[in-house]
Amino acid sequence: QVQLVESGGGLVQAGDSLRLSCAASGHTFGGYAMGWFRQAPGKEREFLAAIGWSGRTTYYADSAKGRFTISRDNAKITVYLQMISLTPEDTAVYYCAADLAPRRLTDGQSQYWGRGTQVTVSS
Repeated sequence: QVQLVESGGGLVQAGDSLRLSCAASGHTFGGYAMGWFRQAPGKEREFLAAIGWSGRTTYYADSAKGRFTISRDNAKITVYLQMISLTPEDTAVYYCAADLAPRRLTDGQSQYWGRGTQVTVSS
């Protein structure tokens, strides 16, 4: 059974940093790009960042540039999202995703999705 399991979310204060992890199982995800999305209450799911299989190519939404950094460890089949200078506007459920085509991730689509981890930023 293919699973993407996010972790690292929680309640933090404005200005804090947080690192999310997404561990994959049931699949090696060889050749797959992986990405992060988020969905705030009452809003549509939003693409944040994606990273190619090799880790050399990354893609960021404008809302993520400068504060969020995506990385991956293929030996652990894990992708990370480092977030800094968090604000209450970053409060959302954060989802991990994996797809063979990075462009599908940047377009908001994915073959595989995690179930999400809640990030709440208090002011």
